[in-house]
Amino acid sequence: MIRIVMSGAGNMGRQIMTAIESAADLELVGALDGLSSESSVDIGGREVPLSNSLAALAEWSPDVVIDFSNAEWTEQLIPAAVNADVRPVIGTSGLSDDVVADAERRVNEAGLGGVIAANFALGAVMMMHLANIAAPLFDSVEIIEQHHDGKVDAPSGTAVATAQSMRAARDSDFTRNEAERHNVEGYDSRGAELDGASLHSVRLPGLVAHQVIVFGGNNETLTIRHDSMSRASFIPEILRAARAAPDLDHLVIGLDRLLGLRTD
Repeated sequence: MIRIVMSGAGNMGRQIMTAIESAADLELVGALDGLSSESSVDIGGREVPLSNSLAALAEWSPDVVIDFSNAEWTEQLIPAAVNADVRPVIGTSGLSDDVVADAERRVNEAGLGGVIAANFALGAVMMMHLANIAAPLFDSVEIIEQHHDGKVDAPSGTAVATAQSMRAARDSDFTRNEAERHNVEGYDSRGAELDGASLHSVRLPGLVAHQVIVFGGNNETLTIRHDSMSRASFIPEILRAARAAPDLDHLVIGLDRLLGLRTD
């Protein structure tokens, strides 16, 4: 049995906990939520211990902590997990490059395993993989990411990771159109720019997680799209990462590396 603590007891966290409870080889031993004052959370009729203190990691002695919370909490969670010999599986969005680099150093120096991924949907990973194949062949690209209106960061971590990964695949910036005039003062409707790629964020009720990558070429475009219709689409690969973490001796950054789509 792999002992797991869930970090983040919101909608996503509760869905993950329900999946853990249903898995024969996983044991849910507790949940963390820095914003909660409750002492337990009901998961499938069982009262699971809930704490707002990271000290509970040492008390509960899990093998793995799965984190879907917020960037500020995650930044504190990672060193606490490593100090308690707990392997982190991180899906929280909005982590800075410095936080990821620090997590990699801490986990690797401790000889632990772990996974950080911008997106745990299999289709999203395949979308990024296919985009990396196309990136060296097209000079221009735009990314439109769409999420529910409760998402606190923009652009999404997946959009940023997609742009960075495509830039690495082509080894040069994309060519980007710059508007000569902006008709709404103080606002660049061309979106954010990263490595020559334009990134656009949509936040609306009714959405879950969606991304469109549009490449522009000579009298043609190529569109790669992924849609998560429900948070349930993330669950299988989250559990895959949790099962893999105890057998790893380093931090794996990106689900594509965990799946063997990348070996660097």
